[in-house]
Amino acid sequence: MTSLGQNRNNIIIGGEVDIILKKDQPTGKLTHGKVARILTSSSNHHRGIKVMLEDGQVGRVQVIYPKFPKINGVEYQEGLT
Repeated sequence: MTSLGQNRNNIIIGGEVDIILKKDQPTGKLTHGKVARILTSSSNHHRGIKVMLEDGQVGRVQVIYPKFPKINGVEYQEGLT
């Protein structure tokens, strides 16, 4: 299975993600935040692209949350009512 967090092209500045911090690798605990910087220079990494969150925490991306367009200030998900 390929994770979207392994490909640098899937990660955008300001996007919401879950990362795994180095200290949390044994437990698998995820940390949620918004991407401030992408630290991995290669196009992909088998353990996840390393990012810095807006609060300064650094870890590897495990989950990427989709961004939906806003219509009149409300997030719009096509096909969902």
